[in-house]
Amino acid sequence: MTAIKHALQRDIFTPNDERLLGIVNVCKAGKKKKNCFLCATVTTERPVQVKVVKVKKSDKGDFYKRQQTWELRDLTEVDAKDASKENPEFDLHFEKVYRWLASSTAEKNSFISCIWKLNQRYLRKKVEFVNVSPQLLEESVPSGESQSVAGGEEDALDDYQELSTREEQDIEGMMETCEYAISNAEAFAEQLSKELQVLDGANIQSIMASEKQVNILMQLLDESLAEVDTIEGKLSSYEEMLQSVKEQMDQISQSNRLIQISNTNNGKLLDEIQFLVNYMDLSKGHIRALQDGDLTSPKGIEACINASEALLQCMNVALRPGHEKLMAVKQQQLLFADLRDTFARRLTNHLNNVFVHQGHDQSSTLSQHTAELTLPKHSPLHRDLLRYAKLMEWLKNTHREKYEGLSRTYVDYMSRLYEREIKDFFEVAKIKMAGTTKEAKGKFGLHGSSGKLTGSTSSLNKLTVQGSNSRRSQSSSLLDMGNMSASDLDVADRTKFDKIFEQVLSELEPLCLAEQDFISKFFKLQQHPTITPPLAQPETEDSDGVMQSRVAPQAEHRHSFSSEKDLVRLMMNKIFQSIETELNSLIALGDKIDSFNSLYMLVKMSHHVWTAENVDPASYLSTTLGNVLVTVKRNFDKCISGQIRQMEEVKISKKSKVGILLFVTGFEEFAQLAETIFRNAERRGDLDKAYVKLIRAVFMNVEKVASESQKTPRDVVMMENFHHIFSTLSRLKISCLEAERREAKHKYTDHLQSYVINSLGQPLEKLNHFFEGVEARVAQGVREEEVSYQLAFNKQELRKVIKEYPGKEVKKGLDNLYKKVDKHLCEEESLLQVVWHSMQDEFIRQYKHFEDLIGRCYPGSGITMEFTIQDMLEYFSSIAQSH
Repeated sequence: MTAIKHALQRDIFTPNDERLLGIVNVCKAGKKKKNCFLCATVTTERPVQVKVVKVKKSDKGDFYKRQQTWELRDLTEVDAKDASKENPEFDLHFEKVYRWLASSTAEKNSFISCIWKLNQRYLRKKVEFVNVSPQLLEESVPSGESQSVAGGEEDALDDYQELSTREEQDIEGMMETCEYAISNAEAFAEQLSKELQVLDGANIQSIMASEKQVNILMQLLDESLAEVDTIEGKLSSYEEMLQSVKEQMDQISQSNRLIQISNTNNGKLLDEIQFLVNYMDLSKGHIRALQDGDLTSPKGIEACINASEALLQCMNVALRPGHEKLMAVKQQQLLFADLRDTFARRLTNHLNNVFVHQGHDQSSTLSQHTAELTLPKHSPLHRDLLRYAKLMEWLKNTHREKYEGLSRTYVDYMSRLYEREIKDFFEVAKIKMAGTTKEAKGKFGLHGSSGKLTGSTSSLNKLTVQGSNSRRSQSSSLLDMGNMSASDLDVADRTKFDKIFEQVLSELEPLCLAEQDFISKFFKLQQHPTITPPLAQPETEDSDGVMQSRVAPQAEHRHSFSSEKDLVRLMMNKIFQSIETELNSLIALGDKIDSFNSLYMLVKMSHHVWTAENVDPASYLSTTLGNVLVTVKRNFDKCISGQIRQMEEVKISKKSKVGILLFVTGFEEFAQLAETIFRNAERRGDLDKAYVKLIRAVFMNVEKVASESQKTPRDVVMMENFHHIFSTLSRLKISCLEAERREAKHKYTDHLQSYVINSLGQPLEKLNHFFEGVEARVAQGVREEEVSYQLAFNKQELRKVIKEYPGKEVKKGLDNLYKKVDKHLCEEESLLQVVWHSMQDEFIRQYKHFEDLIGRCYPGSGITMEFTIQDMLEYFSSIAQSH
């Protein structure tokens, strides 16, 4: 490769003033191998130009020639293909990508390194070197023979300088003197060596000639040495003095360090003492308040609160390591523990006495105040006890056992007090309800073994369908048992019951809320979770249906409770354990008096539950009222089921007409009462469900009675009762029964039409049969104009039938029909004129139909009815007016 390089330099690049710095033997990748050389060159003239030249051997001779040249500044990327493995392939990116395959990886690496160096030295252009080992791109590290050669030539080129004119003249003179220098280099070198020796001898002689100057120089040197010794002596003495000073300064520094350490320690000790004095010292006034403070006066209580807070702060101070070993600290801790125990004992005894005294206080019972249905207020007691709230918080944080003991004592004595008050309160409520019942019985002469009042329920209890005559004959007894009780007794009693029940709930609600608020504030039970002592909890009954969500999850509270709200609820359960029982007893009494009272109770109880849940969904009041609401809802459901059952047990009289069924009028009374009670109520959905159940039962039992009726036609029973139902629903405008209202109207209309059609077949019976036969022949395929040729339906037969119904006979038949309809219909619903008008319309329709058939089947016969439409209108009008 070296020989080729010299040959290329001599033949191609030297004539063009270029120097060859790098060469690689390559062929084009992927094609038939035609070897050529890629050469990296620089020009000898400045500015230097760097080129990459492709040189190829000539096909005609044994010499090389340039084939292609690229400027190095046009090069954008060099891709070595793989930096970790030996791969002779590489790419050069000029105006396009040139792919080459080197004869060896070493030549490729040497050429790429040469390209990088030339770029760094002359161009400083950003050329991308991809997949190239970093070692090849380090300028100062040699990489083989080719790199050394290239670097040497570059350095030689860089250090080359032209000879000056004088140097050229000296060299020419020397060469003229030594003509044989070119032909005999050894003789020329020997001659130069001899001349150099002559020059060295001359120089030595010149030096020896200046001995005087040398002696003077030596003398000066001796004086300098003496002066140096003197200076060294002085420096030694200075050093000894500085050493003494250094020792003294070290002693002073050590002393200062010890003083500083002492001061630091004294400062830390002072800080510790001040810390203990500031945070573990209790004033004498606080000690006196804790030992002998007055727990009855406001000023004494305030002093005890301040003293207890100061004591708690002293006891809870975070001592630093080692403080607990100090005797003074131990003594203070013993003093604090003794003061804590003493004050906790005094406070517990005092509050115990307060609770016991209040629990035995008989002045707040209702035995002397039966005139008014009110519960005594405990706000004075709460106000007095709340002064001790901060002391209770202190006791909770310091003496948990005494705090829990006070909680149990308060619950025990207050539960007894509230039990007496609530029992008396509910006794008064029951007396007032019972008094209402007795007054009603005395007023209306109602007596029964069970003492149950007969209200609208009594109108559904013994449902017997009566005829019109028997109804009139028994009107007085039914008036006493039903209408009078509904209008006078029921309305008055229910209104009074509603007020009493509302008064009971209105008294209980603020009582429970006030007590719960007091317990939360006094016992500090509204913030952090804690483990609570076991307290008895009342039993709750499971609910069915929608009420299940209102029952508190008591089953989850087993041995411990996760929050202090649970403790509040348990304390309330213990204190007011009789409320739920008394409420259920009162509800049972109200339901016994009148089952319709469950409607009032459902509305009132739902409203109070809704109010309590808005205040606190997890409160005792919300939970208890929710449980009671389950009972009220069950009573309401039983009331509805009872009404349905009584409808199903209805019996009808076989000798009298049916008329409006009692359970239909009973539903009307129930709906009127319910709409009044449930106006703007929260539980409207329960009433809507009851409406649907009741109306479906009414529909079903009306059809049942109509099917069983022997005296009154089925269509009349259905028409009258569904007309009454439709009128009731239209008047009350109950949105959930809109579909049933439309259904009632449809049934009423259908049965009215059916009754009219069936009744009208009787006055013109033969005529109806004749034309039914004509229509049957036409339906069988006989042409209409050929019907008159049928033997049974010829013109003579038609005239014979028509003559049987002159106007006088028709009027007589209609009069008999009017009397029969009058017997079928009841007076209460006033449907006689409606039915009579419908019959008139139907009769006219049939008349027109008969005339149409005569015109089509008997054309040109001149046969007409014995009476006209105007005659019929006069018949109907005169008959209606005569009755």
